[in-house]
Amino acid sequence: MRLTQLPLRKPAYVDSIDWTLLSPAEGQRLREYGLCEGASVEALHHGGIFGRGPLACRIGRMTIAMRRHHAAAIEVRTGPGEDA
Repeated sequence: MRLTQLPLRKPAYVDSIDWTLLSPAEGQRLREYGLCEGASVEALHHGGIFGRGPLACRIGRMTIAMRRHHAAAIEVRTGPGEDA
C-alpha cells in the first residue's frame, strides 16, 4: 500500500521507495529526513480539500509535510513482513 493510502494514525514501515518518481533533489531531501527502507512512518493529517493537499506524516520522531506525489512513491507495510 502507498503512504497516501495508509489510514491516519496507523504506524507502518517503509517497504520500498520508487526513487524514479522523484527528482534527485527531492530524493536527497527525503533521505535527509531519514526516509529509507525500514523507517517507521505514520500518516497524521491529509491537507487540502478532500484530502488532496499535502500529507503530514511522522518519520521516526520527526513530523513533516509531504507533497502527495512524494508520498505516492513510498510503499509501506504495517508490521515486519506484513502488508498495510
